[in-house]
Order: sequence, then C-alpha cells, then structure tokens
Amino acid sequence: MGKKIEHKVILHLLEKSELNEKEVELLEKAKEVVKKAYAPYSNFCVGAALLLEDGQILTANNQENASFPVGVCAERTLLGYANANFPELKPLKIMIVAKRRDDSNYATVSPCGLCRQTINEYELKFGQAIEIFMLTPEGNVLKAENISQLLPFKFNDLNS
Repeated sequence: MGKKIEHKVILHLLEKSELNEKEVELLEKAKEVVKKAYAPYSNFCVGAALLLEDGQILTANNQENASFPVGVCAERTLLGYANANFPELKPLKIMIVAKRRDDSNYATVSPCGLCRQTINEYELKFGQAIEIFMLTPEGNVLKAENISQLLPFKFNDLNS
C-alpha cells in the first residue's frame, strides 16, 4: 500500500469581541453590502469585504443573471475589482457574510471551489496568505489563516 498523505485543516471560531478594529469594520461593511446583492433567482445573498495592505476596505456582492448559474460570486467580484484597480496592493483579509433574502439570520458559507482557487491565485501572486473570515448565524466568525485551510490540495504546480 502506498504512503498516506495528510493535510491538517484548522479553523478558528472567534467571538466578535476577539476581532480587531479592522476585522470588525470588515464585518460591518460585509453586512452592509450583502443587502445589495443581486440574487433574484436563488435569493441567496453574499457580501464580502477585503482589506488591502494600505488600509482600504473594498466591498462586493454576488451578481446573478437569467443564465443561471453563470453569475459571479462576491469573492471573485471583489478580488477581480481589487486587482483591476489596485494591482500593486496586497489583499490581507477577506470577510464573507451570507443570508437568504427573507431570513433574518445569517448563513455560514465558505468560498466555493472557484473562489477558493481565485484566493489561491492572489496568495501566489503576492507571496502572502490572505486570512479568510466567515460569519456564523450565532454572530461568531470562523477564521482560516490562509487558503490551504479551505483548499488543502489546490491546483498548483505540485512539483515546485
């Protein structure tokens, strides 16, 4: 039998009081932008806020269209906008907030596979981890130190 390959995944469950000032600001901005998501087909709204190395916070949300499911996720919308407008600034932290349009509670979601690979691309581009935060219905936040915690065997050149 061949060798066993393992990758340990660690997520931190944080209370809001454990977040620093910028992380709380990210959370609040993601909560604001989730309300503006264009999700007329699924009614599942996602908002994301991104902290750049210069302290700027950018926001975006998911964008659906009638040719469902070819809409664009909040995370990819946000990272694409950041790279198109601030290509030299490293993204440091991303906060993700989700909820069904008519639900008062938030839903815990992690980035989809395509978004995970996109986050990986920006970690590779800048040679730096991006911390990923995900709001839970209880108001706590799940934190991944980097994309490897959500995408342990990502699509990279595994020989490098």
